[in-house]
Amino acid sequence: MIVTTDALFCHAYGKYAVGAYNINNLEQTVGLLRGNLGQSKSNDEPVDNSRSAPFILQISRGARGYTDKRFLEAMIRAADTVFPEAVFAVHLDHGTEEACYDCIDSGFYSSVMIDASHEELAENIAITRRVVDRAHAVGIVVEAELGRLGGVEEDVVGTVCLTDPDQAVEFVERTGCDSLAVAIGTSHGAYKFTGKQGLHFDVLEKIQKVLPEGFPMVMHGSSSVPKEWVDRINAAGGAMPSTSGVPEDQYLPAAKLGVCKVNIDTDGRLVWCAIYRESFREKPEDFDPRTPGKVFMPAYADYIVHKNGKLGSAGQLEAARKTLA
Repeated sequence: MIVTTDALFCHAYGKYAVGAYNINNLEQTVGLLRGNLGQSKSNDEPVDNSRSAPFILQISRGARGYTDKRFLEAMIRAADTVFPEAVFAVHLDHGTEEACYDCIDSGFYSSVMIDASHEELAENIAITRRVVDRAHAVGIVVEAELGRLGGVEEDVVGTVCLTDPDQAVEFVERTGCDSLAVAIGTSHGAYKFTGKQGLHFDVLEKIQKVLPEGFPMVMHGSSSVPKEWVDRINAAGGAMPSTSGVPEDQYLPAAKLGVCKVNIDTDGRLVWCAIYRESFREKPEDFDPRTPGKVFMPAYADYIVHKNGKLGSAGQLEAARKTLA
């Protein structure tokens, strides 16, 4: 069942965060759906209510342009049929104004993100307001961003600028956006932090206090970049330097302060890279593209279950379904 992000946020607010996972291909799509139903090796496994979770399926501009956006959309429509128990939103991640309009006009997406955070405040507000007006006219919800994250992810390049709480109030009032991505110390990509840096909970708490009651916030750049997967990549021929991401034990405290959506992309890529490298290393004679895919899908499903446990969303699927039905 495809729903809007604001419907998911109403159920999650103050209790847990909804995992927002990017997909690029069939294997990621299947692994993601299975994982959020608490399944692993088969689409026919019964739903595990203790591990199943509502979620957000994200498509980036890079994914939409990789081949043709209609391929991804067709896979998602098929997934909604193959996995009828799933409850999820379909979301455009880091959209330009033009990309948002394209997704809004397609009638396929349940929400879009307009990212004009690189602009000055007045221009960010103006662009976001135009997207909000166009989206709300057809029942689509809008995520916007204020402040700047560091790091690189696809063509998103940023230098850190934490979100100002007072500006956040003005921004939400003037744009009418439905959720706000805030900069509180996260960073895009795999190479986020050195040492023991973490989230600025003091800034997050201030923003929550000044925004309207129950207004949902979003954390981008929230992959944890687990050492286990980096080590597996390097052991199978990779060359990733030592790095670290957002500590997973910080997800739930952030959710308690109004973060309803946590974006996780890099971690899924690490799982993909490790599994495929290991498959090529262990079976150098095998040229069947399905061989690593058969290993990746259950591994990714298990990793999604793990992430949902850290987000607090595991076990929330049935309650969300009853609320949204």
